[in-house]
Amino acid sequence: MQSSLRQTLGLIRSLVIYCRPGRQAALRRLYRPFVRAGEPVFDIGAHLGDRSRAFAALGASVIALEPQAQLFPWLRRLCRRYPRITVLRMAAGASDGVAQIAVSSSNPTVSSMAPDWRRDVPAHQAGFRGVRWDAAQTVDVCTLDQLIREFGQPAFCKIDVEGYEAEVLAGLTQPIDALSLEFIGGMPAPTKRCIDILEHLASYRYNVIVGEGRRFLFSDWQSPQEIRHWLERDSGAAASGDLYARRLEAG
Repeated sequence: MQSSLRQTLGLIRSLVIYCRPGRQAALRRLYRPFVRAGEPVFDIGAHLGDRSRAFAALGASVIALEPQAQLFPWLRRLCRRYPRITVLRMAAGASDGVAQIAVSSSNPTVSSMAPDWRRDVPAHQAGFRGVRWDAAQTVDVCTLDQLIREFGQPAFCKIDVEGYEAEVLAGLTQPIDALSLEFIGGMPAPTKRCIDILEHLASYRYNVIVGEGRRFLFSDWQSPQEIRHWLERDSGAAASGDLYARRLEAG
């Protein structure tokens, strides 16, 4: 009974955050420079699909992955008016197979497949100190390379998987023109690992959006060295945010 109540309250919390009025218009403005009509976009960790719907509204063919059993029916329901969105109950990782996701019933947006991240994040951000990962689910896992083979090369890939971003990128052997990766302020090591993987594939420039904002922090896109320096020195001022990477050859 208590578990069911926590799940219901967690879902309501997500609906309030991600389905509020005006959010879609702001997301479309943010993603318009990265999304090309008719080309694929991957939404890894789609949650309730607010980004997926924005990508589809911009004309992209969206592949949305969400592994959580309690969220997936709502994701499918919220995206059913968008024929451009393909919704898959899967996670992405370094190799295909199955894995365990630790679920926070009361705050499903922080459910995670990264045990080290779950252990370490409360020490860096106070907002995580009350989080309980109180359930586990077995989920199917594919790689980004597999998605590319099936659906085509994406113009953009959004990855928001609570500390598992580097493992997702480890399943990629070819550059993508543009990506976004969630980061936690004051925890530079996981994000620096992502940068190392991307720079092995191609040359990128980087920018940051703090929290749920819609404005880039830097007026000029940063080199790998510059963004690593920011992550080490200044990211602790942000609770979380998204690192954006744009491939140089992509303009």
